[in-house]
Amino acid sequence: MIQRIQSLWLLIAGILSFATFRLSYFSGNKLDAATNEKVFISLNASQHIVLMILAVAIAVASWVAIFLYKDRKRQLLVTGIILGVTLINIAFYHHQSGQFVEGKMDLTSIAIFSLPVFVGLAFRGIWKDEQLVKSADRLR
Repeated sequence: MIQRIQSLWLLIAGILSFATFRLSYFSGNKLDAATNEKVFISLNASQHIVLMILAVAIAVASWVAIFLYKDRKRQLLVTGIILGVTLINIAFYHHQSGQFVEGKMDLTSIAIFSLPVFVGLAFRGIWKDEQLVKSADRLR
């Protein structure tokens, strides 16, 4: 289980997903609805309920996928779904950053952009394992 490199990639993706609760994606001024004044806000996963649900789902699913090592086809399916959800997560962050009046993307947004990279590396590792097992079965 832990000897496989994709387990490490999935573990890192889960940790980074939970880290998005503290690391901001975008910082800037937003208009307050009541006073119509600019308020400085840092956008992270705890700022919006959808972002929070997506971050928790990515982290939990990544850690669950690690323990599906005996059923590589299911692990591959779960990892593919996680990859899609991470891309939806990035799109939602981008949509939420459009609601700011002014601001800039933070350096810690690298954590959000690296999530699909690590999940993609895990997907590739699982795919290679599956191909290796198929080729070994053909030789028998």
